[in-house]
Amino acid sequence: MRKWRPLIAVCLGTFMLLLDVTVVIVALPDMASGLAASLTELQWVIDIYALVLAALLLGAGAAADVVGPRRMYVAGTALFALASLGCGLASGPGSLIAMRGVQGLGAAAMFATTLSLLAAAYEGRDRSFALGIWGAVSGAAAALGPVLGGVLTQSLEWRWIFFINLPVSVAAVWLTLRAIAPSKRAGGRRVDWAGTAAFALFAGAATYGVVRAGSEGWASSRTGLTFSVAALALAAFVVIERRAAHPLIDLSLFRRPSFVAVMAAGVAYNAAAFGVLPYTSIWLQTVLGMSPVGAGLALLPLAATAFVAAAVSGRLLHDAPHRLVIGGGLLLIGAGTLGQAVLDADSGWAPLTAGLAVAGIGVGLVSPGLAGAALASVPPRNAGMAGGSVNTFRQLGYALGVAVFGTVATARMSHSLERAGVDGATEAAHTLAGGGAGVLRHTTAEEALRAAFASGLNTAAVVAGVVGLLAGVAVLVWVRASAAPPAEQVRTNRPVAVERR
Repeated sequence: MRKWRPLIAVCLGTFMLLLDVTVVIVALPDMASGLAASLTELQWVIDIYALVLAALLLGAGAAADVVGPRRMYVAGTALFALASLGCGLASGPGSLIAMRGVQGLGAAAMFATTLSLLAAAYEGRDRSFALGIWGAVSGAAAALGPVLGGVLTQSLEWRWIFFINLPVSVAAVWLTLRAIAPSKRAGGRRVDWAGTAAFALFAGAATYGVVRAGSEGWASSRTGLTFSVAALALAAFVVIERRAAHPLIDLSLFRRPSFVAVMAAGVAYNAAAFGVLPYTSIWLQTVLGMSPVGAGLALLPLAATAFVAAAVSGRLLHDAPHRLVIGGGLLLIGAGTLGQAVLDADSGWAPLTAGLAVAGIGVGLVSPGLAGAALASVPPRNAGMAGGSVNTFRQLGYALGVAVFGTVATARMSHSLERAGVDGATEAAHTLAGGGAGVLRHTTAEEALRAAFASGLNTAAVVAGVVGLLAGVAVLVWVRASAAPPAEQVRTNRPVAVERR
């Protein structure tokens, strides 16, 4: 048991930080009523965490090389715990959003060091086993978030989805200090702060632009200005990375179709699989009247099939080509998400079950293998950079997915309410998507509300499903990897370089 303490310490932190990506989904209606939060504020409660995590992950990995992975992991876990306490004590949506951002900073420090800590603690078969367990934990965490969030929200209060992180953080820090030896620092390495800042500005401005477009329109001057800032920040990031002595990411990797396809898969995976779920949860609770636990259980088919598929694929598809596992998984996510676009004004939760289950199988295939596909798409010297990049793109995909699909859903709701003759349809759509169905029932017919929300969810699911399908095709076409890693690599745990053909 003593041998696996480092694995337990790392998996505790990993499960906690990835769980918090989606754990707030089922608590959104309670947050909206308890904090008087608008749809835009609810979107930022979800997005700011994934956005900060994505924006700072590469920079945190470089910083960990300077200060040491164990020190960075412990500091990140402590900051995550303090921010979780701040989230639980938040008195308004502004303070909650701010603390969620600090949570993302701590999560980035933790997530950036997990693989290096495991690599230092284990060798040979033990390392393969540890990485397999870590991959399964990573795959299950986001899918289980809505279920655990529903249980905590209903049995205690929504604030406990954050308070529960405190004892888990203490256990993770205690185990880390006792079981993991201090790690060596990389001499002469500098953190690319300028590149980190430019990428953070790009990611934040792009997401803010999409959220703003949902409330002010894509053609508004403020929306255009925000996207212009994002474009300038991206251009600055490219210039900085080309000149940096220690870049966050080697831009020459984007000349490889396999690498580009895997990064696109990371974005599409988190967006298509999880980007519509916040609005589905709001629909389940505010329109259908389900409890938080009931809403979490309604989403359980996704979590259950993801967990089973991850366990089975790890055993049976270990030697299968990455392009088939990842590409096939994304096709299943796309098909399953499209299968959720079947709602009408009279629908309950049951029509979602089949689509969620199919998407969950895809999640179970993609999540454990995505990091391996990223490593296999680059030369061995770029392995760490590739692993950090795919995790960055995954979280960025979730943040953008929630923003984009929320904009799509509310636009469709507005159109449906306008056709039903509802005054102020655009404002009503934002109120409805933000959990305000109870308020609207005083002025709008129940049938119109149910039809509008169902129409919005269907449209968002169609867009998300198409994203998943296109990403799956891209992986199948452009990713070329050997069917099985050569024996010498299995012994040394070094990634296989991908050959283009």
